[in-house]
Amino acid sequence: QVQLAESGGGLVQSGGSLNLSCAASGIIFSTDVMGWYRQAPGKQRELVAAITSSTNYADSVKGRFTISRDNAKNTVYLQMNSLKPEDTAVYYCNARRSWGWAYDAWGQGTQVTVSS
Repeated sequence: QVQLAESGGGLVQSGGSLNLSCAASGIIFSTDVMGWYRQAPGKQRELVAAITSSTNYADSVKGRFTISRDNAKNTVYLQMNSLKPEDTAVYYCNARRSWGWAYDAWGQGTQVTVSS
């Protein structure tokens, strides 16, 4: 069973930076998809960024956020720069595999608040 634990959220001023981390326990393959989603109040959860051997970003964060992973540590990171108030949301880590011993795991979420 894969479990995820996020850290690194908090309060930051507009234009500031935060780095989120998500450590996975269990059997994780480098081919598993790991990513970050976010959900703002009154809005649907949306994909922010995902990574396997390549990366994928939401248009709203391209050029400002960088996703990376350390397969030896089963950890995925999200470096967020030039933060805007509209980035305020609960950020969730996700890991999934759609073949073999398939799974779809979510972290508990970490709050990111950007003040103007």
